[in-house]
Amino acid sequence: MRRSTFTDAAVTYAAIGGTLAPDLLRYPPRGYRPLERTVRLGSGEERFRTAAALLMTWGVQLGSGMTVTDLQQSTGVQYSGIVFNADGTPSVNQEHPVDEATFADDGTPYIVNGMSARLSVAVGPFTVDSPVRVVYVIDETDRIGFGYGTLDGHPASGEEAFIVDRQADDSVWLTIRAFSRPSTWYYRLAWPIVRMQQAKYTARYLRALHPVGAV
Repeated sequence: MRRSTFTDAAVTYAAIGGTLAPDLLRYPPRGYRPLERTVRLGSGEERFRTAAALLMTWGVQLGSGMTVTDLQQSTGVQYSGIVFNADGTPSVNQEHPVDEATFADDGTPYIVNGMSARLSVAVGPFTVDSPVRVVYVIDETDRIGFGYGTLDGHPASGEEAFIVDRQADDSVWLTIRAFSRPSTWYYRLAWPIVRMQQAKYTARYLRALHPVGAV
């Protein structure tokens, strides 16, 4: 497993990497509401690679109707980790589906640790901006993804993760995991509306990488 973690992230919560916890739904960070949703995207290596490439170029967010702006690379310290086999021994010359190039073919930068972005959504006549910072990246042979945390100015405080994996039966899945709570007292007053927007965009997230006719 190769997992990189951004170690100097100015996010608005303490439990950095909490969306990786196997027991997140049972034991979320105190005061936070957890979420997990999964959808099948199809099957096969090509479907996995296509979904992974879209995921790592903000395809879920763009496909859900968000705009993604103010992309900035990290200048902090990062730890790239070691690749391990299933038995715990270090692997050698392991290939990874996500290209380590800085940019995709269309010029979109690949998501890397510490990258920050501004996600914007339209809510009626208003635009809500949600600044985030990538706090970890997963780069494994059959599992690709990332998690980002909230920055100052985000309506919520917490973390959200997006992971594409190919399972033993060759099926390909997208999993979304998150925990959140209102970031300020005024967002706490409007939290029912914020929760409705979260549910709306989570449903869109699940459809964003889903190809027509996938089973």
